[in-house]
Amino acid sequence: MNLLASDRPLQRATVRADQHGGACDVGVATVLSSAGAFEASAEERKLLCLLSDGRLLVAEGQSLNRHVLSYIARLEKMRQSFQVTFARIEVIARAYQGGGGGAQPQREHSLMQVTAKDLLTRACQARASDIHIRVRKDCTETWFRIHNDLVPKGVQTREYGERLLATLYGAMTSVSDNSYKPMERQDAAISDRDKLPPGLYGVRIATAPTSEGAVMVLRLLYNDAGDNVDLRPLGFSDTHATLLQQIKEQPIGMNIISGPTGSGKSTTLQRILTGEIIEAGGKLHVLTVEDPVEYPIEGAVQTAVTNACTEADRSRQFSAAISNAMRLDPDVIMIGEIRDAASAQNALRASMTGHQVWTTVHANSALAIVDRLVDLGLPMSLVADHTIITSLISQRLVKVLCPHCSRPLVDTPDVLPPAMLARVKQAVGGALPRVRVTGDGCAHCAMQGTVGRSVLAEVIVPDDQFFKFIRAGDKCAAVRYWIEHLDGRLMLGHAIDKIAAGQLDPRMAENVVGHLTIVPALAASTYWREAIHAA
Repeated sequence: MNLLASDRPLQRATVRADQHGGACDVGVATVLSSAGAFEASAEERKLLCLLSDGRLLVAEGQSLNRHVLSYIARLEKMRQSFQVTFARIEVIARAYQGGGGGAQPQREHSLMQVTAKDLLTRACQARASDIHIRVRKDCTETWFRIHNDLVPKGVQTREYGERLLATLYGAMTSVSDNSYKPMERQDAAISDRDKLPPGLYGVRIATAPTSEGAVMVLRLLYNDAGDNVDLRPLGFSDTHATLLQQIKEQPIGMNIISGPTGSGKSTTLQRILTGEIIEAGGKLHVLTVEDPVEYPIEGAVQTAVTNACTEADRSRQFSAAISNAMRLDPDVIMIGEIRDAASAQNALRASMTGHQVWTTVHANSALAIVDRLVDLGLPMSLVADHTIITSLISQRLVKVLCPHCSRPLVDTPDVLPPAMLARVKQAVGGALPRVRVTGDGCAHCAMQGTVGRSVLAEVIVPDDQFFKFIRAGDKCAAVRYWIEHLDGRLMLGHAIDKIAAGQLDPRMAENVVGHLTIVPALAASTYWREAIHAA
């Protein structure tokens, strides 16, 4: 029963505590609020203690303290029954120091930390990009996302999942809210090196309640760059690498990378900025504003926006951090993501005041970045100015075929639907004998048929004429001009190049870029007229 339902029960409880001189015997009860699903924050533990026998010890005179009321609200949301008992504050402190059988759950908590780190190690060894933990009504499911596919990795009890989620969030995170709250949406990060396996730089955590329990998704952040600043191993073409080098050498302007979550934008930025620092001999002041810091950039000053209580507060802090960055004498500013009108305006202001700016947005293509910025409230006259917006970049990730077990398409043409086979033949032309499809798997690819993922990209370095077409609202003319006069290549063309080289299965490519348009392989201008007409 909850005795804090009204002021009157509180008064009666106070009288009972006073009649016993404020003493309270914890006895053999277990402390639940030190760890696990009911873990209290550091401030809450000073004032209250939840015991396994249903008592909630509350420090005398603190019934209306906001920390106490917040914890009680959590218990009510979790439908946990409890009875308030007032106690001296030193009694509560002794309970956490080992009284009331609190040592056993602490040992269990430590063992669960070992289990959590082992889970991260296994995911790292499998090169998983994410871990999904789903606590359901009567079980807990664990999944790894490997090469963009969710792979089941085991089923445990519901209680196991509840303890694992509480441990991952409450005991391993370094950037998080005060404590794990199963009935709320929360974000956190793990960055302490002793809590991570080798090869993993950090982990981003997001949680949400579900109709049956809770779900936690952990994004694994690898640090694979080192001193390798070459973009071509990521999948960029030689032409892309040349264009990006040209962009890096421009001292001012805003450079924007678009793509969905998990498309490799942060990795691309890491290599670009690391390359700039190395090429400048360390004489470049590169400052980042991130939420939170994802990948290490050697030689850069990386700042994080953390500990915001709400999304509105987070956006406000992020915008303020960008404004502050301009006063710290940077040569290059990297903004983790343009997420709202305020951050977009500040990023634009930075590019107009003598800084080179790199950032990301969510948009469907390089050209769609313009629409996204206008949608965020930026004026077209500034967005479509080649002295302010100096590059528009879009990228996706697609699976790469295992070279050991992939098969020539001409040997097994029936694996593709007839319509797709026709599109492939017209797209690659005479390169059809080199096209390959997924095999049955082998030891080299752990029976997956694929060996990682590669970037598909398009890079626009606009000039005044390109943006004149954009300002006039003639996007088809802008694309045609980009292709015929600026040597542009759509992401679709990049995918076809890789299919013709035997690197991509046409089915996987179409899952990312859509249908392969009829393309004469070497006649670029004809190709883009066909593509624009088809669109």
